[in-house]
Amino acid sequence: MYPYSAPLNEMRFLLDKVFKAPAIWQRLPQLAETVDLDTAMAILEEAAKLNRDIVQPINRAGDEQGVRFEDGTVITPDGYKEAYQAFMEGGWVGFCGDPEFGGMGMPKMLGVLVDEMGYSVCNAFNLYSSLTAGAALALNAHGSDELKDLYLPKLYSGEWAGAMDMTEPQAGSDLRGVRTRAEPQDDGSFLISGSKIFITGGDQDLTSNVVHLVLAKLAGSQSLSLFLVPKLKVNDDGSLGENNGVSVGSIEHKMGLKGSATCVMNFDNARGFLIGEADRGLACMFTMMNYERLAIGIQGLGSAQAASQLATDYAKERLQGLAATGSNAAADPILVHGDVRRMLLTIRSLTEAGRALAVDAGMQLDLAKFSEDEAERAKAARFVGLLTPVAKAFLTDRGLDACIMAQQVFGGAGYIRETGIEQFVRDTRIAQIYEGTNGIQAIDFLGRKVTGDNLATLNEFIAELKAELAALAPEWQDKAGELLALLDELIASAGNINEAKREQPALINSVAVDYLDAFGFSLYGYYWIKMAALAQEEADASFAQQKAAFCRFYLEKLLPRARWHLSQVNAGAGCVMETGAELF
Repeated sequence: MYPYSAPLNEMRFLLDKVFKAPAIWQRLPQLAETVDLDTAMAILEEAAKLNRDIVQPINRAGDEQGVRFEDGTVITPDGYKEAYQAFMEGGWVGFCGDPEFGGMGMPKMLGVLVDEMGYSVCNAFNLYSSLTAGAALALNAHGSDELKDLYLPKLYSGEWAGAMDMTEPQAGSDLRGVRTRAEPQDDGSFLISGSKIFITGGDQDLTSNVVHLVLAKLAGSQSLSLFLVPKLKVNDDGSLGENNGVSVGSIEHKMGLKGSATCVMNFDNARGFLIGEADRGLACMFTMMNYERLAIGIQGLGSAQAASQLATDYAKERLQGLAATGSNAAADPILVHGDVRRMLLTIRSLTEAGRALAVDAGMQLDLAKFSEDEAERAKAARFVGLLTPVAKAFLTDRGLDACIMAQQVFGGAGYIRETGIEQFVRDTRIAQIYEGTNGIQAIDFLGRKVTGDNLATLNEFIAELKAELAALAPEWQDKAGELLALLDELIASAGNINEAKREQPALINSVAVDYLDAFGFSLYGYYWIKMAALAQEEADASFAQQKAAFCRFYLEKLLPRARWHLSQVNAGAGCVMETGAELF
């Protein structure tokens, strides 16, 4: 397997030229003295070294060894403890966390790039810290001062880990069937009883405690509340006590992510503490879920980047066949073949635009959190609400596409373990499923984020894209003609759906995936035109030439997919919903 090389030049270009991150950071008081471009690149270089030298070496071995469950104890693969210790000592768990409680306070624009590196080298390992960061975010947003003071420093330091406990056998994405119960106690705490399944990082041997955020119903209520339930009891001074009635029933045996512990968790009168208001638990949990949805989108992005590197390196070395234009060699590198180039161009053009989407979502999160302008904060919150389901679904769908295409570049060698690409195919497959399947993301996108406010946010967002395109040099505006037409059609199709949805209640559910894909391919077109145009200002002529070539490929070969998906949207739900159930 080839060593990982972080795309630091691409990351710098996005931060500096495309999204002008240094200017944004300088006008946000909480970030102005925390980070500038040089600091950001130094941080990214350190993250690259950590992931290349310490985390990547445990990826394949961890997949082959897997997590073990012995006598009620979860044991991570060899090397995970040492890698986690290095990760913790570097402060990476609390990278974007609140400095008041020991976090580093870094912008999310930078955080998404650090996350990408982690997922590029080892999907399974990166999940442990991702769940902890998400749990800390939810606790910081909704927890009492006492809970934040006691738990957040330990979470941000990585000494304790976090987990999200929602799913039960009879209650997957539809949480109305949750049966876990919470009984109030005289001291203000609650006793939690029930079982949860598919809990990523539910237990492990990397940290001294695991802090569970558990959805449960109060006695007599059908609404959900959110509770903080530590594995081990926590004393007032932060020291650990006895087991808190939290145990692992079993671990799941999975297609991939074998180094990540996915647990059945049992709560037997476990003492927990209410987070936020009673019966408002789902709203609190969504703070963590939305963080995890973006993080899982970046899992798809990181896997795509790894796949791109693996396949490109292999295509340069593998000798097979002769170039169609003629060759005097005994055999040429497969890179000369048109079909191989088609796959490599597709993977890379989707990956680089995907990175732009991740940084864009990070920018909106930073503005929503740190801006002193109330109107700007509100607009950024609307935009990140629009982009989050797209980032989760489109990045993971395209991430799996990239891994499968990369495996195809390898040919037969891609089907054996030694090359490493088959593991990425297996590890990335789950990203389309957990944290809400991509179908659910699409329904949320079209049903809530697009038509939920009568297209107000969609219109506002697309108006900004058009304004950005209009500010480019004339030759790049000329290349945007098809994209501009698609943006108008996205609005028109959404308007038709908005008018028809009451009379056709199954419409949104039936066309949402195609609508999200049409939006995603169109959005990537915008990113490519903007990247290619701004790259012409770079001193490196080869960099500018590359960006122009990839932009041309994307606009000619991939952007047309948006129109096809729109045609499926405009066909409506008829052939889907009028098909008789008896056919199944």
